[in-house]
Amino acid sequence: MKPKKLVLLALFTAIALTIFMVEAQIPAPVPIAGVKLGLANIVTVFLVFAIGPREGAAVLACRIFLGAVFAGNFSSVFYSAAGGLLSILTTVLLRRILTHKQLWVCGALAAVAHSVGQMAMAIILSGTPALALYLPIMVAISIVTGIFTGLCAQLLLNRGERFWKTFLK
Repeated sequence: MKPKKLVLLALFTAIALTIFMVEAQIPAPVPIAGVKLGLANIVTVFLVFAIGPREGAAVLACRIFLGAVFAGNFSSVFYSAAGGLLSILTTVLLRRILTHKQLWVCGALAAVAHSVGQMAMAIILSGTPALALYLPIMVAISIVTGIFTGLCAQLLLNRGERFWKTFLK
């Protein structure tokens, strides 16, 4: 990997990690356990569409690991990794069919995939299939928060298109 690209990905990792850590300090928007806005996912969706799937996945993996270390909750890495894997796969697949004006759709579907992955991991680790009853609530919230993060990524990508073409290439 070229040094310029490595530095660029390190910067995006730092941005995503900073957003993640700041968001961790903000009280949940609704009083439901596990609900977050997922603002760091703006960086992931943006990178997958602006640079490519490998780069987006690499930054996501680094953010998940470093977020667990810095937050002091390493057991959360299992949930984040399961959700992140399904989310990045969804984003990469949608990259092939969505335009830059439809990132809000990608954000919503990736957020739903993230919730499904986290719930599957919770059921596996706890051995409690009844947790699946909580999934419809998480999916509904994921759609709303995912649309927001997708719109933010869409705005970032489309408003600075000329800048990103020169900066990222």
